[in-house]
Amino acid sequence: MISPITITPLTCEFLEPLALNPAEHHRHDHEELWIITHGKPVHSIDFSPETIQSPVIVYVAQGKVHSFTPDENTQGWLIRYKSDFIPQSKFSFYSGFLDKVLYPLSTDYCSTTLNSLCNIMLRESLEQNPDYTVMRHLLSAVMAKLETDSKRDYLNSRTSGNARLITFNNFLRILENNFRRPEGADFYADKLNMSSRNLNLITQAVFGKSATEIIETRKLMEARRMLLTSDKSVSEIGYELGYNEKSYFSRVFRKKTGITPTEFREQTHPVIS
Repeated sequence: MISPITITPLTCEFLEPLALNPAEHHRHDHEELWIITHGKPVHSIDFSPETIQSPVIVYVAQGKVHSFTPDENTQGWLIRYKSDFIPQSKFSFYSGFLDKVLYPLSTDYCSTTLNSLCNIMLRESLEQNPDYTVMRHLLSAVMAKLETDSKRDYLNSRTSGNARLITFNNFLRILENNFRRPEGADFYADKLNMSSRNLNLITQAVFGKSATEIIETRKLMEARRMLLTSDKSVSEIGYELGYNEKSYFSRVFRKKTGITPTEFREQTHPVIS
């Protein structure tokens, strides 16, 4: 990707080749925002496919192994942009703690404001010398609208002052600095001056997962990144992430992903190559 941002309408002309010859799993050096307004395409992250129910936002972080297969009714937009083109959004922030970043949208919204913003961005991108400052502002507006419209509590800007959400985000920030340590929910609850029970009540209410599940997800997302990008052994990676035994690390990894760390590395090797 040479341009810092591109936007493509998901038309039949663009999608037919993908439907006839589905893309292999791949990764790229940019962020992708798939805005699916119609259809039920199949999207796969880390070799785990899922049929998407539109309208929905699909965020794919830089370096994620993924594939996308549209159906005959798929419509929407694909926005690709460099990670430094826009300040970190809530999509990229939460992607560190979710296996898949899918956010449902309201049908009415998809046919009005969102479409208008994307069309303006498309027109600017087609200029002989696109103004990337304008496009950055437009992308920021798209992000803000998507975040506001999302039905997930933790993305809804109207709850930004909610004490529960503030505590939850503080938990994620502490976790980001400590997830390599062999610590459980009690450690993070203590940092937040609360009981682990109350922390779990908050994470379940805001994110739909226990604190332990979120901690484990963050560890395993880092494990997948290290398996993709480093030559370290499975044992070394597990140890760096707080798993003292290779067998336990492999067991947890397999329970979460369906395959062992070694199998994951073997599957992703062609992608890296």
